[in-house]
Amino acid sequence: MATTPFTTSYLQDALYMLHKHKERAEAAMAQLSEEQFFVQLDPESNSIALIVKHLAGNMRSRFTDFFTTDGEKPNRNRDSEFVSPPATRAEVMALWESGWQLVFRTLEPLTEQDLARTVVIYGQPHSAMQAIHQQLCHYCLHVGQIIFLAKHLASNHWQSISIPRKH
Repeated sequence: MATTPFTTSYLQDALYMLHKHKERAEAAMAQLSEEQFFVQLDPESNSIALIVKHLAGNMRSRFTDFFTTDGEKPNRNRDSEFVSPPATRAEVMALWESGWQLVFRTLEPLTEQDLARTVVIYGQPHSAMQAIHQQLCHYCLHVGQIIFLAKHLASNHWQSISIPRKH
């Protein structure tokens, strides 16, 4: 297991953690069949495909024109992200990848000085650091859901994506 690099840079640490959470979710999703990717445990729960669709919609809204437009875009229909996922896993994963690439393309060129700039979300001003931190926490929440669902669905076939239990 790789160790977390030592840094005192919020931006470097946030980018490292975003990459790690993307990798963990992908390692979990890779253990599932096409069918398992779309399983809902009950009518009120989300499948992994729906969680990915929601994350991609959020990423597109928050990181398109990061400093110049409200992070909640007027053309985003958040509620639609929780119904009717794309028909195939490949289509869902294309949404996943395009969302993450937008996040990284937006954040990687930033400097520590950019963290004090203003970002607006839902009409409310945030520092860029606050906006990034808010999204990091949001993505961690959903990555945890993806991992939980994948582990549940893979059951006896689950391969640990972190530190395995000692039996």
